[in-house]
This record gives sequence, C-alpha cells and structure tokens, in this order.
Amino acid sequence: MPDYRDDLRLAHVLADAADAATMDRFKALDLKVETKPDMTPVSEADKAAEELIRGHLGRARPRDAILGEEYGVEGTGPRRWVIDPIDGTKNYVRGVPVWATLIALMEAGEGGYQPVVGVVSAPALARRWWASKGHGAFTGRSLSSASRLRVSQVSRMKDASFAYSSLSGWEERSLLDGFLDLSREVWRTRAYGDFWPYMMVAEGSVDICAEPELSLWDMAATAIVVTEAGGSFTGLDGRPGPHSGNAAASNGILHDELLGYLNQRY
Repeated sequence: MPDYRDDLRLAHVLADAADAATMDRFKALDLKVETKPDMTPVSEADKAAEELIRGHLGRARPRDAILGEEYGVEGTGPRRWVIDPIDGTKNYVRGVPVWATLIALMEAGEGGYQPVVGVVSAPALARRWWASKGHGAFTGRSLSSASRLRVSQVSRMKDASFAYSSLSGWEERSLLDGFLDLSREVWRTRAYGDFWPYMMVAEGSVDICAEPELSLWDMAATAIVVTEAGGSFTGLDGRPGPHSGNAAASNGILHDELLGYLNQRY
C-alpha cells in the first residue's frame, strides 16, 4: 500500500499556514465580504487562505493539480489537491467559531479521483482531524500528539444521534418528509452544520449525518476521515466517496437505514 506520510505532513504544514491567516482576520471589524454569483458569501480571508495554500503547493508539489473553491482548477495529472479554504464562511463572517480549512489529496483510480489524504483544521475550536488511506484517522494537536478516531457502535436508529446543517435544502429537493421521519425516529438531532458533523461521526460522538447539496471541496477531506475511522461516506444515491453532489455519513452499521429514510419520495 502506498505510503502517504510525506503528503500528510505537507497537508499539516498547509493547514498551519491557513490557520494563521484565517485566525488573523477572524472577528476583524474591517473584514471584507463579497457575494458570489451563487449568492454565497466569500471573505478576503477565504481568498487569502486559498492563495497561500496554492503558493505552498506550487513550490512543494509543482506537478500536482489543484482544485479550490475560490479559484477553480489549475493543472492536470493523476494527483489533485482539493481545497476549501474556509468551510463555514457564513459562520466565519458572523464570528461563530465553527469553520475549518479542508485540505485533501485525491489520486486518479477506478471510478475517478479518490481521496487518499485529508486534513480538517478548525483553529477557532482548537481542533484538527486527519487521515491517510490505509493508515487510519486521527485527531490531536500534531502528527506526534494524536489519538485514533473510531466510529460508534450504535446499531439502532432509536439510539442514534443525527446531525445536519439546515432544513431548507431538504425541502427544496422534495426530501423533507423522509428527513422528518428520520428525525422522529432517532434519539437526538442537532444542526451543527458544515464539516463538524462528519468529524463527530468519525470520533463516535454522532452516529449519522447528511446534507442534500455539497461540492467536492466540501467532502473530499471529510470523506477519508470518516472512512478511515471505520465509517461509511456516500452520496444519497449510495455511491461511495465524495462524488454525488450530496453526502450521507454514518458509523456504517446504520448506513443503509439512513439512506432509506433520506431517499423517500411522497
């Protein structure tokens, strides 16, 4: 099995640089925020963090391609870094500490590009999670100070904790009925939002989560962390990995049942 230790170390260096840049502007009174064509916000910190990461990669991995939320695709080849400089920009611009930089390395293979390294760094929460293919998922302050992540063993929906981002997306896609049925069945629901539910699935504090619309940069890093922790990460269509435009993640035991609820149509 390939050893991705050098790539994982580089991803941590990239995350360290991004953390310094984003924290420097977090809660800044003069933070500049624009509205993108899709009506979502982008801050100067989003752009600066992605530019910083791209600059580091250009020097350290000049042959690798890059896909980022703010500046698109650069380069071609079998290896592609996928970046979301700030996942949770709406939180960031309002001073809510639930946001993270997502960094993934994907490699071409059967079924297209698949994540092989992922780092999720949430500096305002003082948390970081990471994984590499075949070598497990971890959380901690650094590579040398970390604990292994493992999903829960909850096996009944009535005992499960279900996390999501909001109700509106499910309603817009005519999936709200199944979503509400699921929320009535489980033990607990919480709208933590963005990257955080997936990391809690990986560490076993949440059992299932899902979102009806996502981009690749929202999922590439979180997908490998969840799967390397022993969980399942698919689209709502059941396709493994971060390629379906939406996501369902679980401890694996509850995954088929989760998909069954979320795919109901009335």
